[in-house]
Amino acid sequence: MTDGWNWHQPDGDDAGTRAERRVPTPPPTGSTDEASWSDPAWSDPHSSAAWVPPTAPPSQPAYWWTDARNDPWRDPQSHVRLGVAGSTPPPSKELAPGLGVSRRTAILVAVVAAVALMAGIVGGAMGVGFMTATHRQSTSLDRSNQTIAALAQRPPESFAAIAARVLPSVVTVKVPVSGGMALGSGFVVSDDGYVITNDHVVSGGSGVSVVLNDGTPATAKLIGSDPESDIAVIKVNRSGLPPVEMGDSSTVQVGDPVLAVGSPLALPGTVTSGIVSAVDRLLAAGDSQQTRYYAAIQTDAAINHGNSGGPLLDGGGSVIGINAVIKSMASDDDSAGNIGLAFAIPINQAKRIAEEIISTGHARRTVIGARLDTNYKGVRLAEVDPAGPAAAAGLRNGDVVLAVDHHVLEDPTELIALVRKYAPGTAVTVDYQRGSSHKEVTVTLAADAK
Repeated sequence: MTDGWNWHQPDGDDAGTRAERRVPTPPPTGSTDEASWSDPAWSDPHSSAAWVPPTAPPSQPAYWWTDARNDPWRDPQSHVRLGVAGSTPPPSKELAPGLGVSRRTAILVAVVAAVALMAGIVGGAMGVGFMTATHRQSTSLDRSNQTIAALAQRPPESFAAIAARVLPSVVTVKVPVSGGMALGSGFVVSDDGYVITNDHVVSGGSGVSVVLNDGTPATAKLIGSDPESDIAVIKVNRSGLPPVEMGDSSTVQVGDPVLAVGSPLALPGTVTSGIVSAVDRLLAAGDSQQTRYYAAIQTDAAINHGNSGGPLLDGGGSVIGINAVIKSMASDDDSAGNIGLAFAIPINQAKRIAEEIISTGHARRTVIGARLDTNYKGVRLAEVDPAGPAAAAGLRNGDVVLAVDHHVLEDPTELIALVRKYAPGTAVTVDYQRGSSHKEVTVTLAADAK
């Protein structure tokens, strides 16, 4: 996993802690071409938008925005001051020493310090700041229930009809953090108010609340979370909420159409579309203190900061994944954005973990029962637990694992990610090499002792 990319969990911290402001240069003296100053990264050069000079900060707080070029801009119609938001850049999170960071060359934003006895995954929060949503929420939620009902009259297989059915089940998740509010997404899974989101959305804050699709705020509480799988469950203090329809992520195929729903960049109820680009994409993401592993569904649907925890839907409107990670060429989290490489936790894995959290308060971690050699180029078993699944299947210290269930493995993080996907008790085929011999065994995975 040393491909020189950056991984980002699509949400961000403390967006209210600082801001920079720049405005477009005014048109030349005597110019009558109102569009001549337009920024092609966000505006229509043929629109009749008028340049508005900067003014003193308004008495009411406002949103901060960035366009596709990371340039700030000002909305001349609403007179909301806009600019670049972010927090102090996090410390370097290089996978290996010596990897340069620049606009053209990026790094993998994850550190795999050690791979212990199939140790779990953990991660950090990176929510998009939620600064006084009053103005923008009233704009983005202008669609009334009557409008949604009208959309539901579209053909049931249309994206419009799917969006109409699912939007009432998707919430914006707000978590107080140092310097402001972090924002993510979540979706209702029961009519008594249980909501699934990402652990990295709710971790690092104090308390949690939600905003429903119609703009109504509601209190909520954290039921439990599993940092190693990046799944959390919260419960909204509201009954009668419409739950989503759960799909089957084991049936997902490359090329299937998908929709992503969430609150990217503090825009609630945003729907984007794409296809499944790959399945079982094995990756690690997080920071120097916490690492999460994913056997993810890859999609080219637009996913950005704030989409974390929101649902990825199949062509029938059923949830097949939880949007969690994006891959970016940006060298820091604040600059990361959609480039068509996004990743979701398969819903079969997420549902199993969420059910365990609700019933017991925690989730079991699936293990193969071996400590891995992190200095080996490949996947070599450094120490096999004599009482673990690997030993029971005949695996020994020094065996090199080549594939699990025909998924070819290249480094230890991939084995961890794939094992985490399965439920304890699942039997998997393991191809391995011992000396010059190539062998195959069946290993029945187990739950760890925690």
